[in-house]
Amino acid sequence: MIKQPAHIENIPAYKPGKSTVDGWDGPVYKLSSNENPYPPLPSVIQAITDAASTMHRYPNMAAPVLTAALAQRLGVKESELAFGTGSVEVAGQLIRAFAGHGDEVMYAWRSFEAYPILVRGAGATPVEVPLTADHRHDLPAMIAAITPATKLIFICTPNNPTGTAVGHEELRAFLAQVPPHILVVIDEAYVHFQNDPDAARGLELYREFPNVAVLHTFSKAYGLAALRLGYTVARPEVMEGLAKVALPFGVTDIAQAAGVASLLAEPELQARIDVLLEERAKLEAYLATTDWDAPASQANFVWLAAGEETDALQAHLMSRGIIGRAFSGTGIRISVGSPEANEALVEALGSYNRG
Repeated sequence: MIKQPAHIENIPAYKPGKSTVDGWDGPVYKLSSNENPYPPLPSVIQAITDAASTMHRYPNMAAPVLTAALAQRLGVKESELAFGTGSVEVAGQLIRAFAGHGDEVMYAWRSFEAYPILVRGAGATPVEVPLTADHRHDLPAMIAAITPATKLIFICTPNNPTGTAVGHEELRAFLAQVPPHILVVIDEAYVHFQNDPDAARGLELYREFPNVAVLHTFSKAYGLAALRLGYTVARPEVMEGLAKVALPFGVTDIAQAAGVASLLAEPELQARIDVLLEERAKLEAYLATTDWDAPASQANFVWLAAGEETDALQAHLMSRGIIGRAFSGTGIRISVGSPEANEALVEALGSYNRG
């Protein structure tokens, strides 16, 4: 009988968010995956349509047009960019390239639920450092948790699923204490929704600290979730490792074309982001009138630390067509959706009886 190796056997499979609600015949609002609620811009759709005509050919792995456009946009060298099928896949590349059996990969917990899957899949050991009582990274505790086996540290900011952001100066002080042989990955999948001037700015820290890499994605703010396009900004020695483990031809020409078109359409996309930020502010203003433990968010979602009420609250929201992302016993992450979706969410929360 074929048997899974020990480091794979105990990995929990990733569970995607639900998209349907049984027994509910009203509008359904899928607020479980932090998706952009707006459809692609016409210019992006046109770029996708044009690129589809060559889908019988393998894509250009170098992604030259996208690389040039993004390097100019970020103010980095083209050689400092590497792409993958979403930032989660690039995170997996980083782990596979720089950690293995006997190595440790550290991250806050709760944080992005793919981290333990990626770490265990590489045969490495996950080190989960609990968040503080106010749902933020406990950076002093993370420093204390460093051992000779530590190879990578992930800092997810804004943090998924709590939405809290690490402060720029506190992260800078943290990086100054991390041994230079440890790669620190600043995962900024939600950075486009960040409007706190004191929040960490990953690219600035990347330029200051040689052992820092930064992750970004086109899935969220740019609305290209289904095309799977993410990237890292990193030093040459990191790029050398990524080149050895990257999936060949993983980023399609269609995704590359959509990325270029999205960069050209950033003013239009920013207008949509601004609307989502306004909607987030409305949700947070409502939550401030309740007794829910809901930390201020710098992402395109809010976090309700519902604890033991999580499952009951999730069932109540589902019964009213609201699909959130529940983490049993901990809380529910709810994406900022369209105005109609957010109004339905407020109504559903208002009708929940906490007993």
